[in-house]
Amino acid sequence: MYKTEIRGKLIDGDKSMDQISREILAPIDAKTPKWWYAAITVSLILFGWGIYSIYITLTQGIGTWGVNNTVGWGWAIINFVWWIGIGHAGTAFSIFLLILRQKWRTAINRAAEAMTVVAVGCAALFPLLHMGRPWLFFFIFPYPNTRGPLWVNFNSPLFWDFVAISAYLLISASFWYFGMVPDFATIRDTTKSKIKKAVYGFFAFGWTGSTKEWLRYEGLAFVLGGIAAVLVVSVHSIVSTDFAVSVEPGWHTTIFPPYFVVGAIFSGFAMVLTLVVLMRKLYRMENFITDSHVDAVCRILIFISLIMGTAYITEIFIAWYSGSPYEMFTFFHNRITGEYALQFWGMFIFNALVPQLFWFKTVRKRLWVVFIISLLINWGMWFERFNIVVTSLSKNYLPANWAEYHPTFIEIGMFVGTLGMFAFGVLLFFRYIPMIAISEIKMVSKFDKPQVVPHKEKSHE
Repeated sequence: MYKTEIRGKLIDGDKSMDQISREILAPIDAKTPKWWYAAITVSLILFGWGIYSIYITLTQGIGTWGVNNTVGWGWAIINFVWWIGIGHAGTAFSIFLLILRQKWRTAINRAAEAMTVVAVGCAALFPLLHMGRPWLFFFIFPYPNTRGPLWVNFNSPLFWDFVAISAYLLISASFWYFGMVPDFATIRDTTKSKIKKAVYGFFAFGWTGSTKEWLRYEGLAFVLGGIAAVLVVSVHSIVSTDFAVSVEPGWHTTIFPPYFVVGAIFSGFAMVLTLVVLMRKLYRMENFITDSHVDAVCRILIFISLIMGTAYITEIFIAWYSGSPYEMFTFFHNRITGEYALQFWGMFIFNALVPQLFWFKTVRKRLWVVFIISLLINWGMWFERFNIVVTSLSKNYLPANWAEYHPTFIEIGMFVGTLGMFAFGVLLFFRYIPMIAISEIKMVSKFDKPQVVPHKEKSHE
């Protein structure tokens, strides 16, 4: 049982059910703030740069990128793995905490799930464009065709990338959408706008809130949660297999599947923390996203950061202990020292050391410090992807093939474009969808009530 006296309140203020609904729906009914228009404009400008970069790539080819014969994977794969990692947070956050029956997740899970759907959409763009001929993407679909005995290679992890990502996107979007159905019905029943009543009523699927519907709803949540929990582990394990099945120094290692999965959850939770701080400040949701919520996420990041630091040290130790000159060169002369030392130490400091500041309660209490650390973690995770992809490829077994990799204006534009796409999706979510699950907040509001222990009076004889 959740003990308020020990872990803090889930909801500040003694709010009634009606107050909970009104306060969470207030941003949807209120006038759109000016900062929202400014932010949406900036995101569209960034997204426009991305569209231009994609157009140049499609019309002129991948030769507009900085990749070469040695470094065949550049920013496209780096950003693909980075976005997939961020996309893991929503499902991991909602599913694992749902299965573990953690009541404090209810104020944050909706934002985490929305972030997942948008981030996976951003990630899907990069392997599609990296194919070189994206208009032939249907070649990776396993379906009966008229092209003769031409089938996909079922042994290829690249094929399973497609299967895992498409399944993950479908399950994540379904889990996110079905979780919003009761809240759409609440808006339908409370709004005075006929347009909103019609639109939200359509997406509410005729929800009435009967006992039978709630039983089906909770059953569906656990079924989708069970499927998604498997996908959280499998998707990034498959992505890591793309690297681990090779013989490249720094890639050919069995630590990659758990290493990638934990790293994905780490970066995703950091992005959840970023969104939570923004929601709390911009929309004044302090009563629902309390200090206890922020504190809980920070504590999780401490634990995962220790795992990441252990993984980094393990990689270095195994490279040294193996005695392989190729592994030694990659780690000690191309990462720890050398031209990519900045990316390596940025990764190590931001991911393994900076999050340890969360051990101090004063740090966890200061939201602006928490916000900065969450951004640094995601920056560090991007450095990690860069280290994995570029450093192993830039200097291979044959020194005559060594070549440096530098991203071009087009590659940078594609990444910036996905940042704009992500910001655009999140801003639309803030404006038109309840950013906190009303029905779930009402379910857990009873845990904030003080537990009254009946007092037995002593009998006087």
